[in-house]
Amino acid sequence: MDNTSIITQVANPKEEEILSSSQEKVSQSKSSLKKQRSRGIFSTFFCCFQNYNVEPPSSNNNTGSSLPPPAEENGTLPKPPAQNLLPEMTISDYGKNCVVIDLDETLVHSSFKPISNADFIVPVEIDGTVHQVYVLKRPHVDEFLQKMGELFECVLFTASLAKYADPVADLLDQWGVFRARLFRESCVFHRGNYVKDLSRLGRELSKVIIVDNSPASYIFHPENAVPVQSWFDDMTDTELLDLIPFFEALSKEDDIYSVLQTLRAR
Repeated sequence: MDNTSIITQVANPKEEEILSSSQEKVSQSKSSLKKQRSRGIFSTFFCCFQNYNVEPPSSNNNTGSSLPPPAEENGTLPKPPAQNLLPEMTISDYGKNCVVIDLDETLVHSSFKPISNADFIVPVEIDGTVHQVYVLKRPHVDEFLQKMGELFECVLFTASLAKYADPVADLLDQWGVFRARLFRESCVFHRGNYVKDLSRLGRELSKVIIVDNSPASYIFHPENAVPVQSWFDDMTDTELLDLIPFFEALSKEDDIYSVLQTLRAR
């Protein structure tokens, strides 16, 4: 496999600080070079959203994108997809708003390094070798997902690869909350970032909300976003729990934009 990562994550500030400190102390000896090579191999499994100030394309972003998403560093958009990313809405979800929920650092944190208190350990095959991925669930994620499944048409949309994200979603979503799952191939690669183009879902944009920790992932439609803080390992975190009353109120709103604008203003 090339240097494209399996898991798309933002950088953990703690790990960044440790890495920066280590790099300052590393000498040019053989042992230090060996450490750097080792770190380089590990980093190929991960891809971080580094540029949060990415600009949307100059052309109309409602035109969508082809699959799989090609690189478009010149800012121009590819041709529209042959069909929508989502299937027809079920009768039970008719009339509900659609909530697109991110996976990594929003609902869980995953690592190829062993985690003693991991909730899941998922085997992932890379170039013929099986690697163990250690997954931590964000506090209150079970309660959050159950409530979201009652109130909305819920879709998992992650920039990670399906070979990792699909088995994690199987373990995480025990209630069948996610009506559909979208992975990296459904993203648009725009200026170094995997962007989730909500116009390609096949839903009215005025009824679509995205919950994501990475602003770069919803750069085409920031007015539809409910931003959340990136989560790594803080077991006292209550963000998902705190969001439940907000989403309960939002589920009754016809005009999501005015409510989300008020949220962003805060």
